[in-house]
Amino acid sequence: MGQKDSGFMMERRLKSWFWLLAAGAVLLVLGVERMASRTALGDGQVRAETTLRQTVNALDSHLGRFEALPALLAQDDDVLAVLASPQDEQRLQAMNRWLAETNALIEASDLYLINLAGDTIAASNHARPDSFVGQNFSYRPYFTAARDGGSGRYFALGTTSGVRGYYFASPVRDGAGRVQGVLALKIGVDAIEAGWRARDYRILVTDPEGVVFMSTDPGWLYRGLLPLTPERIERLATTRRYSDAALDEIQAVETTAGGVALLRLADGAGTTREYIAAATPMPRAGWTVRVLLETTPLRTQARLAVLAFALLLLVGLLLAWTLIQRRARLAERLAIQAAAQADLERQVAERTADLTRANEDLHRMQADLVQAGKLAALGRMSAALSHEINQPLAAARNYADSAGLLIDRGDLPRARENIGQILGLIDRMAAIARHLRNVARKPNEPLKVVDLAAVVQDSLAIAEARLTAARAEVLLDLPANLPTVQGGPVRLQQVIVNVLSNAADAVEGLADRRIEVVARTEGDEVTLSIRDHGPGVAPAIADRIFDPFFTTKQVGSGLGLGLSISYNIMKDFEGDLRVANHPDGGAVFTLVLRRAQREALAAE
Repeated sequence: MGQKDSGFMMERRLKSWFWLLAAGAVLLVLGVERMASRTALGDGQVRAETTLRQTVNALDSHLGRFEALPALLAQDDDVLAVLASPQDEQRLQAMNRWLAETNALIEASDLYLINLAGDTIAASNHARPDSFVGQNFSYRPYFTAARDGGSGRYFALGTTSGVRGYYFASPVRDGAGRVQGVLALKIGVDAIEAGWRARDYRILVTDPEGVVFMSTDPGWLYRGLLPLTPERIERLATTRRYSDAALDEIQAVETTAGGVALLRLADGAGTTREYIAAATPMPRAGWTVRVLLETTPLRTQARLAVLAFALLLLVGLLLAWTLIQRRARLAERLAIQAAAQADLERQVAERTADLTRANEDLHRMQADLVQAGKLAALGRMSAALSHEINQPLAAARNYADSAGLLIDRGDLPRARENIGQILGLIDRMAAIARHLRNVARKPNEPLKVVDLAAVVQDSLAIAEARLTAARAEVLLDLPANLPTVQGGPVRLQQVIVNVLSNAADAVEGLADRRIEVVARTEGDEVTLSIRDHGPGVAPAIADRIFDPFFTTKQVGSGLGLGLSISYNIMKDFEGDLRVANHPDGGAVFTLVLRRAQREALAAE
């Protein structure tokens, strides 16, 4: 009963911890929801501000194209002549044509000439039904500013054309500097506004009175974000900025969330939406530009992220509950098994003596097996060292004998050169021993720029004794323009010597003892093929030929590590070592190397 009570208490504690964990998970989800919403709105604000900067820059650039044109065109002598002789019908017709041609060239909306009374005497649209000729614009601020000697800038809805536009005006002066008239230029804004509608943002431009002058939503045009007080309406009426357009107010509510400015607006269909609002003034144009990014997709994205997080937490809680139930069942089973364990312990105690004796025999046999394994490994390693170092040792002996003869002849420079070759072979044998020791570990030697042709010649010198013993004939085909490759000269020599030695083994005792060494360039790769005219590689062993300790030689002739080490070396060079049978007989080992990129490799 004591065991069962203990299990019951443990189950109660685990369930209490579970409910605390569940409550914490709920609080965590709420916190994540706030953080996700804040992050989504913050990202939206950054996007809106970026779009706002781009929009303002584009507007400034567009207005800047036309700002200086009226002053430049007003300096034309024909313009002053028309103002001086307004009754000269021939001059007026010529001026109308000149204004039309110039307006088409600069791609503006309208270009027209106004006398000091405010009457338009010539215009680019003289031939259209909505011609400005004869219209009086003395009420327009751009005219009064230019008439008074300044530069006029104004935006409004055309009273004649009914087309929105931005107006630039410049005074026309005579030789004494007196103002004789005004040259005005109008540019349309419909094309700019149409370009905005292709975006995912809402853009609107308001005048100093808060009235929307440009918008991606036509339902917002000529509606005020600010209350339309009698003073504002009177100022707009005086300048006839919006002609006869009916003005209205937009119900706008400004709020903030997480430091992000939000604006709730009703669109043209009457649907109220919430937007992230980014605004900036354009003082020279008299505009305030606002970029609005709807928050609904952002909040939906944040809710989806929170939902995914909540689902993960729910899965975790379900797993925790399952674990608690399993722990409770386990506690019950342990309580039941406790009694059986006591009986088992008694039975185990009765058999301990027999098992102790058996274990002693087993330990003795395991020790013998371990010792045998160590001796076998030591023998294999010794055989591998003998197999891999035999060729460099033979070459070193040749260089040493040659050095002795050169010393006897007094040819010390060549003797020193031979001694240098012997030292290089010693370094190569040390590298070979290091690679045998590190078969399963990637070497730390950095890749270098290697002259493949030179390495092949050095490898032939190292393998000369083995090739001579096999009476092999080596046929070299190395192009003069062979590019450099990436790798390590010592390890690359080790690979080539190993493959050459295997080729010598394959052709030894045969009638055809040719070994063909061919280098070719293929795109970013350089291949070195070594073909023998031996029996080739049996298909049954082709897939295992690069495995460690796999060999087809007689016992004691090799450990089977040479090709495995060579394969790993080529992989270290980001290359490959492949084997195939030639259609005309014999095996072909192909070394695939990457062309050297000097700026990416270690200094040679």
